[in-house]
Amino acid sequence: MKTDISIGCSSYNNRFWKGVFYPENLPTSKWFDYYCERFNTYEFNGSFYKFPTLRIFGNWYNKTPDHFIFSVKAPKEITHIKKFISCEALLNDFYNCCKDGLKEKLGCVLFQFPPSYSFTTERLINIVQNLDLSFKNVIEFRHESWWNQEVWDAFRQNNITFCSVSYPRLPQTIFTDFPLVYIRLHGVPKLFYSSYSSDELLDITTKIASKSGFVYFNNTASEAGILNALEMKRLI
Repeated sequence: MKTDISIGCSSYNNRFWKGVFYPENLPTSKWFDYYCERFNTYEFNGSFYKFPTLRIFGNWYNKTPDHFIFSVKAPKEITHIKKFISCEALLNDFYNCCKDGLKEKLGCVLFQFPPSYSFTTERLINIVQNLDLSFKNVIEFRHESWWNQEVWDAFRQNNITFCSVSYPRLPQTIFTDFPLVYIRLHGVPKLFYSSYSSDELLDITTKIASKSGFVYFNNTASEAGILNALEMKRLI
């Protein structure tokens, strides 16, 4: 299957993967190196919980191979606390940290809003106006009201990607007509635990054939995420 899709996970430091992915005798200090030998992208979620620094991203840059790509999740201070209100300085600091720290290894910048954040036109306009459109911005919503044509049209006009998300009680739409494909697989029906079947993975890979983008497995509370990621790599 000819495609330009990169497959990865949203975490790597996982004891459930020992003996399943990581060799039994491999020290935990070598786990990320081992991951990087088998995958060319990683979704960095630590920045959601703690605002990143240039030094931290510089360290991640230095310990990854050439052509490795990071997607980075925006801090919850921006998306969950301030919800894009009066956070221009925070956004600017975050963008600059990503750009200067990860350099050419920066892929997408992911903004994930909470389930309580429902659609309004005012909120849509605020999101678009606050994003730095020179970056590859991806927006993940957790409220079904955002699955509407007004949002999709505004995103396409501004080169913003609407995240395809597999999440309980949300539409399972795989979007292929935004600037890039960006899919987050969180586990359904059991969030972070459920595995995806071979048929489900094949269906996704068929839909994104000949596209460019990223697929990240976040069903990493067990061994499911890494096994699914390895299987999708074989399918792609």
